[in-house]
Amino acid sequence: MKLSLCSIFLLSSLVFSQIGIDVESGILGTTYNNIRIPGDTGTKFSLCDDLEDDPAFFYRLRLNYLLKEKHFFSLLYAPLTIESSGSLDKDLIYRETTFPAHTPLEAKYTFNSYRLTYRYEWIKRDKWEFGLGFTAKIRDAGIKVTGGGETEGKKNVGFVPILNFRFFYKPADNFGLVLEGDALAAPQGRAEDVLAAAVYKYNENLSIKAGYRILEGGADNDEVYTFSLINYAVLGMTYNF
Repeated sequence: MKLSLCSIFLLSSLVFSQIGIDVESGILGTTYNNIRIPGDTGTKFSLCDDLEDDPAFFYRLRLNYLLKEKHFFSLLYAPLTIESSGSLDKDLIYRETTFPAHTPLEAKYTFNSYRLTYRYEWIKRDKWEFGLGFTAKIRDAGIKVTGGGETEGKKNVGFVPILNFRFFYKPADNFGLVLEGDALAAPQGRAEDVLAAAVYKYNENLSIKAGYRILEGGADNDEVYTFSLINYAVLGMTYNF
């Protein structure tokens, strides 16, 4: 009897749930990426203005789980690495190292993100959908500068709680527009990761999307000053099982 009840519960959960995989890829570019470490005594410099960075390839992987069409859960892996090179016309004080002016420099900016999201789908109508929730984000960030035989770096792993939202407008059965992301501002800093995209439903399982993503934010304190704005040209797909 207990086994039968458990089986019925599991089957009903599967009937009213949906598992999906979301993949994004494309090219990214930087509008600004300003750094000063230490935050109060270091030299402020830009990884895209003082140095030169090239457009970079990116990818993101997300595992989705939708329960009873209302409760959305997801796990996201979003690696990010940008490399810059060049020289400054002034001395660069970075952490405990001073790089003399005109020293050829190589810089590596890393901002890997791991996120667990829960969102409640408040509105689900024929043409409109809206959901609001929260994301637990683990950031694995680092900035390394090499030049003149010296290497200096700063790494930081931290937890960031942020709000999650999603708007979806479906003017046709197989086409829609989505605005979704994570965003939060606080005295210690801010973080925004927002996607605006067109979505084409190829069949019952597969949807294709194309759009623009913005990743912006940073922190300003005695330890670090770092603010960046990164633009993504996005092509992706979602497959629901």
